[in-house]
Amino acid sequence: MGGVDTGGAGALTSRETEVLALLAEGRTNRQLARELYISEKTVSVHVSNILAKLGVRSRTEAAAVARRDGLLDKDQ
Repeated sequence: MGGVDTGGAGALTSRETEVLALLAEGRTNRQLARELYISEKTVSVHVSNILAKLGVRSRTEAAAVARRDGLLDKDQ
């Protein structure tokens, strides 16, 4: 997999971007799974990938980075 991707949001898939937007609204993994019609395990994998790609350690930090970098405005 390699090191931290400095490409930030450019490295996120469209699904990861969708998960990030909902995560930033405070949704739990269970809520995300229901809303996106995927399993909680799949949500967990997406969240882990998002954290790694953004180089952050928490959901809160991911949401803050997303807001700071304007990642939530593109599709909304």
